[in-house]
Amino acid sequence: MVTPTPESAGTPTPESASTPTAGTSITPTPPITAAYGTWPSPVDAALAAAHDGRPEYVGAVGDELWWTAPRPAEGGRRALVRLRADGAEESVLPAPWNVRSRVIEYGGRPWAAIERPRGGPLVVFSHFPDQRLYAYEPEAGTDAGPRPLTPVSGVGGGLRWVDPVIHPDRGEVWAVLEEFTGPGPTDVRRVLAAVPLDGSAADDRTAVRELSDGTHRFVTGPRLSPDGRRAAWIAWDHPGMPWDGTEVLLADVASDGTFHGARTVAGGPAESIPQVAWDAAGRLLFASDRTGWWNLYRAEVDTDGGVREPVALRPRDEEFAGPLWKVGLNWFTPLEDGLVAVVHGKGTTTLGVLDPGSGSLVDIAGPWTEWAATLTALGSRVVGVAAGPRSAYEVVELDTRTGRTRVVGAAHTDAVDPAYYPEPRIRTFTGPGGREIHAQVYPPHHPGFTGPAGELPPYVIWAHGGPTGHAPLVLDLEIAYFTSRGIGVAEVNYGGSTGYGREYRERLREQWGVVDVEDCAAVAAALAAEGTADPDRLAVRGGSAGGWTAAASLVSTDVYACGTIIYPILDLRGWATGETHDFESQYLHGLVGPLDEVPARYEERSPIEHVDRVTTPFLLLQGLDDVICPPAQAERFLARMAGRGVPHAYLAFAGEGHGFRKADTMVRALEAELALYVRTFGLARTDVPDLELRA
Repeated sequence: MVTPTPESAGTPTPESASTPTAGTSITPTPPITAAYGTWPSPVDAALAAAHDGRPEYVGAVGDELWWTAPRPAEGGRRALVRLRADGAEESVLPAPWNVRSRVIEYGGRPWAAIERPRGGPLVVFSHFPDQRLYAYEPEAGTDAGPRPLTPVSGVGGGLRWVDPVIHPDRGEVWAVLEEFTGPGPTDVRRVLAAVPLDGSAADDRTAVRELSDGTHRFVTGPRLSPDGRRAAWIAWDHPGMPWDGTEVLLADVASDGTFHGARTVAGGPAESIPQVAWDAAGRLLFASDRTGWWNLYRAEVDTDGGVREPVALRPRDEEFAGPLWKVGLNWFTPLEDGLVAVVHGKGTTTLGVLDPGSGSLVDIAGPWTEWAATLTALGSRVVGVAAGPRSAYEVVELDTRTGRTRVVGAAHTDAVDPAYYPEPRIRTFTGPGGREIHAQVYPPHHPGFTGPAGELPPYVIWAHGGPTGHAPLVLDLEIAYFTSRGIGVAEVNYGGSTGYGREYRERLREQWGVVDVEDCAAVAAALAAEGTADPDRLAVRGGSAGGWTAAASLVSTDVYACGTIIYPILDLRGWATGETHDFESQYLHGLVGPLDEVPARYEERSPIEHVDRVTTPFLLLQGLDDVICPPAQAERFLARMAGRGVPHAYLAFAGEGHGFRKADTMVRALEAELALYVRTFGLARTDVPDLELRA
């Protein structure tokens, strides 16, 4: 049971690097009055790029903690980092090793490791460029580099691996295999597979032992029961997405490691179960939204493999899980004493410890408002990744015996005086029909400048990606880049967002391009009506699904003076007929409706079909290696815009996929976005690289 101590009840402990360091104040008295959008700021684009990304996939290896970390300055690779017993952080693998999976393109947990009695740790990981699994023994000697465990395939996207688990007693690593069977993005099958650790499958696909039969289109990695007799995993099929409905499958594991009698024991097409695990007593734990909220359940497994009716451990109108965008995410982890560490909340999230016997839930307190979907247990300690409005994502440890929390890795440090950080306000706005719209509003903020009396600031409305996603309440230096210059930002968790229950996220069912656009416009209009924002200097901005919302907003509303559209979807019909990857290839069935049933709706809502309605300047940013929202869509859109007299700019980045990862790219993109606002809003700045707008 966790008993919060003074250190974890509102104030970070001395070990926590989240506490802002004292520095020399540079705040003038009184502040200088200058037009909004013209203020100088030490938060430049390079600083924002250097702090982009976050630690992911934390795990315990012996007495050490390991995780993956972004390296924007090293070509955007993901490094594998270990935390030594003395507190030192070091990379397990040097550049250019890139620990990242491409399964379902968004990837998932790319590594697993064990501490061996002799020889030190053994790690198995997916290397991004070739997607092979490699084994590496960091302490085997400087000349002993990673060795491949899996072969290369020349068919389509080849062989890809994710969510590995090492089974040393069997001499295998079990993982999800994604195998392309043809040249198309949907020519693919996924199975659970066992790979020999001796390297015998490095050049021999037949040496890979398949554990499941490939009946289901999508699977997560198998979780073995404590007695080794059963394995559980999650599966789903087109046209559903994992937040629509999934199944928990249970199979018996024979002594030779083969799976038998796989059967569905929970879930279905209208019940989303994004995580399953075992507790120490051999009972199934899973998160399900069967009541409309992702809550935690436990089910007894009989000796014959039968599963009893699951029991809700702490029913409440909060989320104890989230959307399964990546394979191997975990919002809860069982502890050795029977307690369960859980990430939960509504809108924001916290870390708590749940007693399944009594149903009691004790939350930690502290500066963190968002906990990522990655937890690991190390004895009585729980480790996760968390951030807050004044701190970026860092690795945080909770000692469940004392209730004390401390930052143990990737510690946040203030790259600038925190007086320049934005000061968010959590807001709930009213949309069409009186519906609630959740948002975070970040007004212009600077320690030494203020706007003139009577002048209202420009604002940028941010639409998050997904669209089944969420804008977290955390420190983001991209937001600070604008707010510290006198430009406000509002992040809108429009209808369809996660974090507010199934009913809220299902507002987008067959309404994509309508509800999201209306909700963003309603927030913008409300900010203008209440005197917070200048109604003539509003912009909309988003990436991926947010890029769709931004483009659709420019087509269907007259709210915005300009827009920034980042690796967007612009052509629904094209996206539904082979222009995207398998995972989302039928996403539009739920977001818009089946193409063969509502073809007119696809044309009606696609920005590419209505370029004549675009009358305001825009910036389009695109990665040329993007297979999710391919550049072909952006190029067709621009071809139709040519000669229409609307100022616009297009920046395409070689070597970038869906989501920019290289520091140079992020700097250029952020400065170009500011240049668009300088030009459109008439801001007097000379410190921004020029952006050539074509008509």
